[in-house]
Amino acid sequence: MAKRILVPLDGSAASEAVLPLIAGSAPGAGAIVRLLHVAPVPEDVIDQDSRVIAYAEQQMARLESARASYLEGVEASLGTLPLERVVRFGDPVREILIEAEAWAADLIAMTEPPVRWLDRARRRPVAERVARKATIPVVIYRPPRSRLCIA
Repeated sequence: MAKRILVPLDGSAASEAVLPLIAGSAPGAGAIVRLLHVAPVPEDVIDQDSRVIAYAEQQMARLESARASYLEGVEASLGTLPLERVVRFGDPVREILIEAEAWAADLIAMTEPPVRWLDRARRRPVAERVARKATIPVVIYRPPRSRLCIA
C-alpha cells in the first residue's frame, strides 16, 4: 500500500469525490496524504488608464491564502487523517508531476469528472494527462453521472 498519497484538488466538489476513498484506506496503511491545489499564475491587474491596480505578486499572495483556506476546510472534513497542504502556481499537469517527484509520492489519486466524448476528443482531462506522464501509479476515480429527474 502507498505510504505517500498526493491528492490534487481544483476547488470543485467533483474533484473532492476521491477523498472518501482515500480517507477510508489511508489510515489503515499508515499513509500520509498531501492535498495539492494548482492555481493559474496571476497577472498584473490594470485599469482603463493603464495604471496597475494590483501586482501579480499581490494577486499570488491573495490566491495562495484563499486556496490554503480551502485546503484547510477540506482537511477539517477528513478528521484525523495525517495531512499536508500545498498550493502551487502554474500548469496543473506539470505542477502535479513536479510535486509528486519532489515529495516522493507513491501514488497520485485524482477525480476525473464525467466529460462528454466530444470535449474529451478536443482536450484530454488533467487526470488523464497526469496518468500518461507519471512515473508512479495514478488512481483516477470516475464518479457515476448523476441523473436528472424531471417531476
